[in-house]
Amino acid sequence: PSNPGEVGHYDTPGFARDVYVDGAYAYVADGNGGLRVIDITDPQNPQEVGHCDLPDWAEGIYVAGSYAYVASWDAGLRMVDISDPSDPHEVGYYDTPGEARDVYVEGGYAYVADGSGGLRVVDIADPSNPQEEGYCSLPGPAYGVFVIGSQAFVADYSEGLRVIDVTDPSAPYEAGYRDTPGEALDVYISGSCAYIADSSAGIRVIYVDLTGPVEVGHFVTPELALDVFVVDSLACVAADGLWILDVSDPSNPSEVGHCDTPGRAAGVYLWGSYACVADGASGLRVIDLTDPSDPHEVGYYDTPGWAWDVYVLGSYAYVADVWAGLRVIDISDPQDPEEAGSYDTPGWATGVAFSGSYAYVADGWAGLRVIDVSDPAGPQEVGHCDMPDDAYGVYVEGSYVYVADGGAGLRVVDVSDPANPQEIGYCDTPGEAFDVYVRGGYAYVVDGYFGLRVIDVSDAAGPPEVGHCDTPDDAYGVYVEGSYAYVADGGAGLRVVDVSDPTDPQEVGYCDTPGEAFDVYVEGGYAYVVDGYFGLRVIDVSDPADPREVGYNTWSHWACGVFVSGEYVYVAEGDYGLGIYQNMLLGVGEGLRGRGLRYYLGYPEPNPARGKVMVEYSVPEDGEVRLGVYDVAGRRVRDLVKGRVKAGMHRLEWDRRDVRGRLLPSGVYFLRLEAGKFRETRKLLLLGRGR
Repeated sequence: PSNPGEVGHYDTPGFARDVYVDGAYAYVADGNGGLRVIDITDPQNPQEVGHCDLPDWAEGIYVAGSYAYVASWDAGLRMVDISDPSDPHEVGYYDTPGEARDVYVEGGYAYVADGSGGLRVVDIADPSNPQEEGYCSLPGPAYGVFVIGSQAFVADYSEGLRVIDVTDPSAPYEAGYRDTPGEALDVYISGSCAYIADSSAGIRVIYVDLTGPVEVGHFVTPELALDVFVVDSLACVAADGLWILDVSDPSNPSEVGHCDTPGRAAGVYLWGSYACVADGASGLRVIDLTDPSDPHEVGYYDTPGWAWDVYVLGSYAYVADVWAGLRVIDISDPQDPEEAGSYDTPGWATGVAFSGSYAYVADGWAGLRVIDVSDPAGPQEVGHCDMPDDAYGVYVEGSYVYVADGGAGLRVVDVSDPANPQEIGYCDTPGEAFDVYVRGGYAYVVDGYFGLRVIDVSDAAGPPEVGHCDTPDDAYGVYVEGSYAYVADGGAGLRVVDVSDPTDPQEVGYCDTPGEAFDVYVEGGYAYVVDGYFGLRVIDVSDPADPREVGYNTWSHWACGVFVSGEYVYVAEGDYGLGIYQNMLLGVGEGLRGRGLRYYLGYPEPNPARGKVMVEYSVPEDGEVRLGVYDVAGRRVRDLVKGRVKAGMHRLEWDRRDVRGRLLPSGVYFLRLEAGKFRETRKLLLLGRGR
């Protein structure tokens, strides 16, 4: 972050005021240019894909689900359907009494900073017919709003920060306030602090004790601070360019870098390792915030197509590269992978499996293709089998290939003669079969909206469905290990299904991921989940009833396939090709001895907390560890860990009690990890009296 640089831009036709990033798109409130939808899949070359004109100046924006909520000055709150990003269109509006400047969506309500109209609470259960639920008048014009829990924090221009209790949305009331020396234009809540973009007074950091917020620190930017976005210990400020502040100590924020922009930076949104900046007349700017001192990727190969799936055997990775067919990548040097050979299949390659010297490719409308890869430099097709629908996923077991064939369910193909594969049986599933895993005479098929289907393939000629387990979202990927099926379930993350009785599979645990779980690979007690635009998530499944995320690696592009081999994780990363990552966790006997592990203390969750607190930490080797809780005077009130600890990731729950078993009162506390020469501290705010 000390040297951020612009990597791409798109000059919108209006005056870019605000930006919100969701998935592959940046949604820009473009002043007189209305709403602009920018595809940022390639941050170096953002492209507009759609726009929606609005009746007045687009000032603020929030995206939730399939809708963009736009604060449109005198035209109030506008609801825009963005389910098709190329055709955004307004479906409803609510004309607020003031000047709608900003909006935040939470729990079925849109909270509008409405200038002279104060804070308006709008029920958006029916986006085509939004209705005002309640409002709270404020002493100044409301410019910015951020909602967390039952509190709305409003940047109230000349009147500073106002804290509004919205427990009852029909009757919000002011519960506290803190004046600021400048003009409060925007607010962002992170942890126990509110960060105020205070125009001429820069950034003000306010500790939000809800009934008596107090300023604890500030940083005066060289130009007017118009917007702020905080992630972990970094605050990004739009102030005639982008300013990056270290706020690990909120009482002493310090500059770590800045990037000039050609326009007037008015809005900022952090997206992975990029900052998207609404830069006034200069449109959308994409700024790279990568810290090169802590790289995780050790190599990549950008395939010519769209890398969808990957299978690793020996020193080669076989990539299903959609329109570019099968690519064979030499990974003997993971830091410098090179293509050894390729075969361009006639369809769209989305799945690959391997047996003997043959690669079996699920090739979309072109069915199953059998490729001889005995010579990696010159793979050749030797046979194929047409399918009734689109072949998505493939699994090889013995002399049979099992194909997940979209709307045609599971197809069983005899490949005892690879030159003449023949379909011998099928089982039509109710949904769209995306992937399949075969274990112990059963095929486990993920069927989109219809969850996990279990099919008895002991008689390959007539396989019947014997059981199923509905999942909460769309099931895309599956891996079976022991008595459990691990399902990548789209927006519902990883689902763990007990299949010890295949006729009655039951979900026993889950771990929600932030993105769209698309594929999963299980190795050594860990599930490696590729999560769309949220990268690779590593989940400890040693207790299937309580899977927990222990690590992750994020990037700015779509991830859709994963394979684990030895000390590396291989990820099919769409347009970015094959990514090769150091395996973060290697199971060796008891505990973990991962070369990728490091000393680390996670941020307490939740924070602020009213009850129990979860804490996560890691150590790369066995040794003495002390994890203590300290009050603001520096007194240790409790040791959570004291003694010898095995290497690995650890997660514990603290009951908020001190060493004598007494519940600690509300206030600021610190968690401190000491291991060898390593020291790290995290701040925690306790609210109420606990429970």
